[in-house]
Amino acid sequence: MQLETVDAGTFRGATHPEWANMVGPFGGITAAVLLRAVESHPDRIGDPLALTVNFAAPIADGEFDISLRAARTNRSNQHWMLELRQGEEVKTTATALFGLHRDTWADDETHPPNAAAPEDVAAGSFIDAIVWAKRYDMRFTAGPVPLSAVEPSESSTTTLWVRDAAGRRLDFAALASLSDVFFPRVFLRRGRFVNAGTISLTTYFHADQGEIDALGGDFLLGSAHANRFSRGYFDQSAHLWSRAGRLLASTHQLVYFKD
Repeated sequence: MQLETVDAGTFRGATHPEWANMVGPFGGITAAVLLRAVESHPDRIGDPLALTVNFAAPIADGEFDISLRAARTNRSNQHWMLELRQGEEVKTTATALFGLHRDTWADDETHPPNAAAPEDVAAGSFIDAIVWAKRYDMRFTAGPVPLSAVEPSESSTTTLWVRDAAGRRLDFAALASLSDVFFPRVFLRRGRFVNAGTISLTTYFHADQGEIDALGGDFLLGSAHANRFSRGYFDQSAHLWSRAGRLLASTHQLVYFKD
């Protein structure tokens, strides 16, 4: 996620082979670097509240430029527009919302599913071709990735503990990346890998900087499910909680699939 300042509205970065996916880089690392671009801008105010990333075309290995501007800054929130380009081609577009937090009444209506402690769950695995998965310690308690063909599942739900495999401390960029850690739900429903890819990913950040800092590099509990499969697309929803059960982020995405 190292970025070089080109000018007041442009950062330059480069892909890294350790984050490679089947086609181009892992979508989560793309979301993370876009968020980091806004975090690095001197005009940014507050913490991330929402990020929407639209994957317009595969990102090729090599350098890319991120152009960004604050479309509007209000007293408590700030709206950003971003484009990731390679040469003259737009590969990814995004919007980001940052804001200042206030002390208000608070409550969590969404609660984590019951799951064994991560220390009591064996580490999971992906196929070797999915390189980015090696960057995470993932421990599935329900709905693991079907590494070989199995019977189709009636449920699209996956629940897992996940943390950075190298012990990197959580920050907002890492949380943005983790929001895309859930493999396509169609894999479970069909019982095998099928051609699928995220088109649009939105993440809502519920934690502030202090809460993020307190988590260190501990496991997060994540759970994802699909809502409807139809005409070559499906949407999936997911949540990420701290070990203590605090909701940190909720995420929604639209996925293309070909079966």
